[in-house]
This record gives sequence, structure tokens and C-alpha cells, in this order.
Amino acid sequence: MKKLKQLPVILLLFAVGANVQAQEIPMSQKMAATVMKVWTTDTADKTQKPFRRWNYDEGVILKGIEGVWQQTADRTYFKYIQQSMDNLISADGSQITGYKSEAYTLDNVLCGRNLLMLYNVTGLPKYYKAATTLYDQLKKQPRTPEGGFWHKKIYEEQMWLDGLYMAESFYAEYAGMVHKDADFDDVANQFILMEKHARDAKTGLLYHGWDYSKKQKWANPQTGLSPEFWGRAMGWYGMALVDALDYLPANHPKRAEIIAILNRFAAAVTKVQDAKSGVWYDILDKPKEKGNYLEASASSMFVYALAKGIRNGYLPDSYLAVADKGYKGILKEFIETDASGQVNLKGTVSVSGLGGNPYRDGSYAYYLSEKVIVNDAKGVGAFLQASVEMERLAKRNLGKGKTVLLDSYFNNEHRADKIIGDPALSFHYKWEEQDNNGFSFFANAFHNYGVKTETLYQGPTADNLKKADMYIIVDPDIPKENPDAKYIETPHITAITEWVKAGGTLIVLNNDTGNAEFKHLNNLLAKFGIHDNEDSRNHVVTPHFETGAVMIPATDPVFKTAKKIYIKEISTFAVKAPAVASLVDNKDIIIATAKYGKGKVFVVADPWFYNEYTDGRKLPADYDNLKAANDLIKWALTVK
Repeated sequence: MKKLKQLPVILLLFAVGANVQAQEIPMSQKMAATVMKVWTTDTADKTQKPFRRWNYDEGVILKGIEGVWQQTADRTYFKYIQQSMDNLISADGSQITGYKSEAYTLDNVLCGRNLLMLYNVTGLPKYYKAATTLYDQLKKQPRTPEGGFWHKKIYEEQMWLDGLYMAESFYAEYAGMVHKDADFDDVANQFILMEKHARDAKTGLLYHGWDYSKKQKWANPQTGLSPEFWGRAMGWYGMALVDALDYLPANHPKRAEIIAILNRFAAAVTKVQDAKSGVWYDILDKPKEKGNYLEASASSMFVYALAKGIRNGYLPDSYLAVADKGYKGILKEFIETDASGQVNLKGTVSVSGLGGNPYRDGSYAYYLSEKVIVNDAKGVGAFLQASVEMERLAKRNLGKGKTVLLDSYFNNEHRADKIIGDPALSFHYKWEEQDNNGFSFFANAFHNYGVKTETLYQGPTADNLKKADMYIIVDPDIPKENPDAKYIETPHITAITEWVKAGGTLIVLNNDTGNAEFKHLNNLLAKFGIHDNEDSRNHVVTPHFETGAVMIPATDPVFKTAKKIYIKEISTFAVKAPAVASLVDNKDIIIATAKYGKGKVFVVADPWFYNEYTDGRKLPADYDNLKAANDLIKWALTVK
């Protein structure tokens, strides 16, 4: 009976995958092309409209573009984000065009997320400095007596759903980066307070705004709530929940409460989904009221929140049907292609707010009076993010429920980071690292297949390897890199070999001679018939990348889509049974694999899948390193 109940979800996942894969170019990339045409970064071109002032519109757009970059490793997208931000901040990051901290508007905080990404990728202090200006605003932001952020200084005592998206994910990310753990309580409380005051017990929907003072003309004199359930406001709140959860620590005492809020949000949104079109109305609970219309930005936001919530395990798979129906509805109702081939998004309300001058009374008539336009930045940005998430969901069944464990015991380097004040920052081939040394693109690829990424900070044992389906050892330390280098000893070898024999997949990404530990690693590899030679080839002097090129034959057993890879300063291998030479170049064994019991082993003498080789910012576009990472993951998940 249980299997029969699960069948529709499995079939639906297959249908979603088939739908996305059938597209020659993913919809996220089609819309990204529209973005870079409509919102050019060329500030000198007066015929176009670059981002000319600091506003949340570009923040929504650029998060969408970031998602496309992570999926494609196309440097064009990263450069677009970087140039957009560089157009608006000074060379040292001390000035932000159009930003006034004394206005205390949460809307102006959102782009801090783009700044943090740029800092984490490039390490340039200007981005951190500008982001810190925004963080400092939040620490001084006016608050209600309970601690809720005012939406703006001019909106006294008011909390709006919009503000949660504008501030909280940035707030959480910044707090995690600089180890201000107490801030996570504040982040969680913003969501809790908003739901406490704005949620309607009957429908589960949240009203757009809440006035603590109950003085506003739009505020209910008893509750302080605005009159209507505006779609985009609920959308902002849902996106904020799933984004903030990316950074709220797993052991935070209020994390479960935030996930519960997200589940209540999902249930409420599902109830008001239009049965015919699959999308949502501007005023959520009044589909039959005169003048109400299907609205693109809210629909995209709901799909994004649901899809990401499902992918990260915050929401049950039953919501996949809702997200899939919503996304298909968006494509049908709002997407059009013009004569030039440009994809456009129709049906986004340009703006809706409360109070101000002229005064917005929050009535149904007011919301319906605002203009509905084509290619509004908020709608396009939300659609980009929704498209990326739906495209990611198409692959997740392959590795759903699996875990890959990254060693951080044999590779355990630390460095001081004076900017963020960390005297011993763990770095070098870590999942969370976004710079050249990190594995964030590799991690993102695993997540696309539904695989959970974790890190092992202790030596491997039979007990701690039990939870892993894959275990990665990368570049074991030598004393010049880590004075307290830990070596692969006999108990570790026993634990690993027994784990592989039982069905685990071991992936070893070593390095060349002089940059990695060989003796102890070879003791482990010998169990599988592999010996890592202490040599070095493929020396590259930038920008002569061709000296690091290796062509992959069509018959390669691991790499089914990658044709040309970049791999420099590598050592070679000698193999004997049960190992085989998986990739040979000029008679040198570059990659070795082995079947061992029920498990298997993959070995290459380079960290290889770190961001410098996979994020597209450095290598010429004809290298397929990110494709190779995806190929390896699929091999690990499918080959017996």
C-alpha cells in the first residue's frame, strides 16, 4: 500500500524531469538572456536601462542570475553580477550610489546578498565593506517594542511581509560569516513576530502589513492589520523563509519553528492556487472578485519557495505537484516570445504598498489600481529563481536520500582572516567555500541530484562512515601546509576498505608531488590495486591552458558528457587488479577506478573539482570540468 501511495509522486518527478530536459535551452537561461539585454551593465548606453540606483529590484534579479551561473559555470553571468554591483559602489566600497542609511529602509538591504557572494568569491574587501554598511543599518534599525524591524523609518511601528525578504537572508548570511551567533535569534524572531501578528487563523494567509500602533488609516483598529492578502507580499515571505534557512544553524533552537512556519505557509498557499491555471491571483483569497487577475511575480515566488523547500527537505514531496502545476501555469499564462526571439514575462504588478504620499489605503480597489507590466524586475527575478529551482528538482531522484562525506581530517588547513576576524578559518577544498579553493560548485552539483553534503572532521571509522554513501579524500596534508598533519593510518585503512567492500564509493582527489602526502595514501590505495606515482605532468603557465588539456574518448566509462577537461600538475598511476586504467593520456594513467566488493573507487591526482576549475571564471568556455563533475556524480550514483 505504501508503494502505491508514493507512485504518483515518482511519476510526477519523472514528468518534471522530462519536461525540463526536453527544452533545448533551459528557461532560466532564456530569461537570463532577456535580463542582460533589458538591464544592461553598460552605463554609457543611454538607450538601455542599467541599474542606476541602489534598490531591491536588482537584488532579486541578480540572485536569479547567480543561480543560472551556478548551474552553467558560464562566466558571463558572474561578470554581469559583478559589473552591476561595481556600477553602484565606490572603488573601496565606502560609498553606495543612492543609498542613505538614515532612511532605515529594509528595501535597501537586499543587495547585500550580492555583495556577500562577490566577497566570498573574489575576496575583494570593497564588497565586504559595503555589505557591512548594510549590516550596520540593521543593527540600528528602528523596532517595535517586541523587536520587529520597522519596514522604513517613515513607516513608524510597521512590519511588512516584504521586509522579511529584504533583510533576513542577508542578515543570517552575514551573521554566519562573521560568527555573530546571537543574531540568529533576531533573524528567527522577525519571522515569528510577523506570523504571530499577521497570520489569519481561518485561511492561514498573512496580511501584507501590521501596524503596532494601530494608527494608520489602513490598519484595522483592533488588530493593526492591513485589509487584504496581497500575493507578492506572501511571496516575499515564503522566499525569505527558504533563503534564511540556508544560514540558520542546524542546531539553532528556533530552526524547527521556522520550518513549521514554512509548512503552514505552504499549506495556505496551496489552498488558494487557481485550479484551472495553476497560478495565483493578485489578491489571493478573492479569485471571483471583479478586476482581480492572475499575477506573475507572486506565482513565481510561490513556486520558488515550494520547490526549494522540497529540495532541501523542509517540505514534504506532496508539494511537488503544487510547484509543478504552478510552474507549468506560469509558462502558459505569463511567458511569451516576441518576434526577435526574446522571452518576456507578462502579468507583474509594478508596485503595491501601504501608506505614503499619495496615501495607499490597502483596499482591494487600491491593489487593483496599480499598473500591470511586462518584464518587471521583481517578477523576472522571481521567475529566474523559480526556473532554476524547478530545473534542479528534475534531477533530484537520482541521489535522493544519499550522503556524500568530505574529509576534513587528513585535509585540515587553517588560515587567519583579518577582515571577518577569524584567526583560524578552516579553508581549502571545503563545501561552503565560494572562492577558487572551494568546492561550492561541486556541492551544488551534488545537491542537484538530491545528495546531501556533509563534512567529516574526525578520522574515518566504521561508525562514522555508516551514514555515507560516498566518501571524498582530497589533497591530504603535508607538514609545510599543516604542522599538525594527520596521516592515513592502519585503523583508517581498515575502516575505509571494509566500508567500500560493503557498498561505499571512495573518491580520492590527490595532488602532485610536493603538494600532497603520498606514502600513507598509497598504503590505502594499494588495497584496491592502485599506486600514485610521485611525479608531475601537465605543467601550465597561465594563460597557456592548452598544456593542461586532456581529451576524453567517447568510450570513457565515467565521463559521458564531458569531452575536454583541464587538469594541471598531476601525478600518474600504476594499476593492478582489481583496479583498471579508466583514463589514459599519452600512455599515462590519469584516472584509475576499481570495483571492490560491493563498492567502487575513483582516483585522480588533482583536487580537480574545486571552483577554480568548475565555476567558469578562469578557464576558456570549451573546457567541460563542471560537466565532468556531474558525470562523476552520476557514475557514483548509478554504476554498480
